[in-house]
Amino acid sequence: MDRKVKSSRTRALLNRHLASLGVPKSAHCLALRLAEEFAVNAAARSPVPPPEHAPRLTDASRLHVALVTDNVLAAAVAVASAARSAADPARLVLHVLTDRKSYVPMHSWFALHPVPPAVVEVRGLHQLGWRDAGAVASVMRTVQEVRRSSLDWYRRQCGGGSSAEETRPSAFSLLNYLKIHLPELFPELGRVVLLDDDVVVREDLAGLWEQDLDGNVIGAVGAHDGGGGGVCVDKTLGDHLNFSDPDVSGSGPLHSSRCAWSWGVNVVDLDAWRRTNVTETYQFWLQKNRESGFRLWQMASLPPALLAFDGRVQAIDPRWNLPGLGWRVPHPDLVRLSAVLHFSGPRKPWLEVAFPELRQLWLAHLNASDSFLQGCGVVEWQ
Repeated sequence: MDRKVKSSRTRALLNRHLASLGVPKSAHCLALRLAEEFAVNAAARSPVPPPEHAPRLTDASRLHVALVTDNVLAAAVAVASAARSAADPARLVLHVLTDRKSYVPMHSWFALHPVPPAVVEVRGLHQLGWRDAGAVASVMRTVQEVRRSSLDWYRRQCGGGSSAEETRPSAFSLLNYLKIHLPELFPELGRVVLLDDDVVVREDLAGLWEQDLDGNVIGAVGAHDGGGGGVCVDKTLGDHLNFSDPDVSGSGPLHSSRCAWSWGVNVVDLDAWRRTNVTETYQFWLQKNRESGFRLWQMASLPPALLAFDGRVQAIDPRWNLPGLGWRVPHPDLVRLSAVLHFSGPRKPWLEVAFPELRQLWLAHLNASDSFLQGCGVVEWQ
């Protein structure tokens, strides 16, 4: 019986890991149903946003929120929760940027599920049409480097073992790396709130939008020194970067015990960013890590950002990002007091392996009577 218990636990861990890497049948079904609706229903092809709201997309008086994602379900919850939590939703403009593969179902969903009076824009990477040749060259440099890195990583891993975290699909998602091009993606905006798709917004984002960045480029939770008795909200720099390598340890005032900030919930001063070399520095470290044989960090999009933004990150109130909800269940009071819940980690809320009590907080922003969700079995999770 002892052997059976141990074997059962091992199988459960393996199955949970495999489930966290896959695309649920319900989510795949939803994308196909929405693509079909786009083909047969003119309403699903209607402009997002409607033409009369197009001027809001570049209006500096509005509160602009950006999501870079290919997950329709996740985007639906992030957008709905942000709109529902806004004190003045008419001021809210949500920009959803996706890839060519996901553009049609994403467009179809938000054409059929608007969140008035807030405005939603859906754009595909193939629709950007930059006029600035320098912007195009910079973005293509990142695209090509991510492709080279992914290929080299798989070649190195062929025949060898790697941990679940190292092989997580998000480490190879081009969209995750393209966050480093926010100034090029939104050339007419001066400030934007950047959200990951695995979040639930529970308070008005105006409080985050109005954060004073004190001349820095980006505001993030966790951007403080963990020394002197301080406690890091999530991980330290040493959890992301290999400080035994001289390229990392000699790159500046960084040290392994410092707290690491993360993507997920950020406020970004795009004008300040444009006056720096952050993007070029990020690209430099991406290439250097690949050429080192991934000795500086395992394949991921955050570590080069920790290096590139060093000295340009403003710490913000920890309430704005409660991370790790895909790893653990925090104390209920911590959940209750947090403005944004971040399901970082493998147990995403759209997966069966999610923590049931946390998944309900995410599912609450989906309409159980929606025909698309019912037809694909999404709402059966409730």
